Amino acid sequence: MIERTPPPRGTPSTAVIVQRPESFWDALDSAQRTALREAARPRSYAAKVPLCYQGDESDHIIIIESGWAKVASVGEDGRVVVLAVRGPGDLVCESAVLGSRHRSATVTALSPLRALVVPAARFTAFLDAHPEAWRLVSGTFVQRLDDADRRLQAHVSAKGAQRLALLLAGLAELSARHVPPSPDGSIEIAPPLSQEELGSWMDASRETVARALNTLRRHGLVRTGWRRTVVTDLPGLRAYAAGRRSG
Repeated sequence: MIERTPPPRGTPSTAVIVQRPESFWDALDSAQRTALREAARPRSYAAKVPLCYQGDESDHIIIIESGWAKVASVGEDGRVVVLAVRGPGDLVCESAVLGSRHRSATVTALSPLRALVVPAARFTAFLDAHPEAWRLVSGTFVQRLDDADRRLQAHVSAKGAQRLALLLAGLAELSARHVPPSPDGSIEIAPPLSQEELGSWMDASRETVARALNTLRRHGLVRTGWRRTVVTDLPGLRAYAAGRRSG
């Protein structure tokens, strides 16, 4: 587990890469997991199939058991913006249920995905019966607000290649939570994101992402293929994102 540490003096806070805490499901105890399974129905989703739609009324939450999904929203101008990636153990489609409002984003499977679907009433009943789980849900909200703040700050203060390095370092840490790094220390990023999706997430064009990847490859920080990115030097990638490595 990577601890939260203060940035070196003069380093923007946006460059600090922090290991994400354990997932919502992993944080539950065995009794809580059993109760949620009893309240849920299992469902499988093919790649590219939405789990929930932006603008829909809320009637259920979803816990991902396996696979990856992206969270994206459509602005008034019709532009689709990737906001986040969710993986095994993550809670999705939950904010609208708990806030009694329409869904603010569409969640779409990036790969074949298996999940637990819990009707809204059953989920709130679960939380009432297990008050300590409310803390986990609240922690999920806080973490996602922090992620959004870091994204906004990075957009203001970091250059294209640095923003991509920051994003890939976070994705590598997330991936390593589910699949151990290779013997040489390299980490394959699990969510199968395209360059266009990476660009949408970091608010840059596909061309900017391609140039940034080329820069990171030249520095020996990543290897790439079709919808495949391997981080070969995570400490070096963090240093690059923090501006402590020339480029």
